[in-house]
Amino acid sequence: MAEVIIVPDAQAAGGLVADEIARLIRANPEVVLGLATGSTPLPVYEALPERLDGVDVSRVRGFALDEYVGIDPAHPESYRSVIHREVVEPLGLDPALIRTPDGSLEGIEHAGADYESAIAAAGGVALQILGIGTDGHIGFNEPGSSFASVTRVKTLTQQTLEDNARFFDSVEDVPMHCITQGLGTILRARHLVLLAFGEGKAEAVAGAVEGPVTASLPGSAIQLHPHVTVVVDEAAASRLQFADYYHYTYDNKPAWQGL
Repeated sequence: MAEVIIVPDAQAAGGLVADEIARLIRANPEVVLGLATGSTPLPVYEALPERLDGVDVSRVRGFALDEYVGIDPAHPESYRSVIHREVVEPLGLDPALIRTPDGSLEGIEHAGADYESAIAAAGGVALQILGIGTDGHIGFNEPGSSFASVTRVKTLTQQTLEDNARFFDSVEDVPMHCITQGLGTILRARHLVLLAFGEGKAEAVAGAVEGPVTASLPGSAIQLHPHVTVVVDEAAASRLQFADYYHYTYDNKPAWQGL
């Protein structure tokens, strides 16, 4: 069972996860982080600069979960731009060490395999930050994705297009295709940290944590991983059957265990 930590709000979650990331960087200045985009991980990224004050981050490496296919990398909503704006610049990371999948049309046939090779060459991801979609997707692994899937091109569902339209002028401007780490790729990270906030994510969280393991809800793949931490606010935890137990276990957790 994943460790589920229920916190008062997104800011508390961000501080908790930022503490763990800062600890990893201090222990290994060349640590490899798995970076998610969207609004969910922002509290983590916003909490990190204070925790990394005076820490050398010049050798920290990172891999983004996904990228749109065919989008100009300089577009403000390309995930390369988003990661640079929200993570690289505020933390002072070396842009050359932070990678996103290559969504350019030229070479797209082998871009997934190239990304898999790059992650392996870096030694694998130590901590992977994850959000979860309202339909249970993680990364851009839509319902029906194989638990053994690797980085590849996917077609986005209409629901995901509509969910992401808030970042564009209209839903028609959201790219139809993406290149995303697969569920199998994500499961190879040594520690998964899934964050979710708000009542709109409650059903997906409950399914991912307590429901059956099924490709119909890709987030349920986390149940197959030996080290998963789910950090949610009270609203996102509202449909969890064992919420009282999660509160109890966290309140009595040995300090030495960490996150």
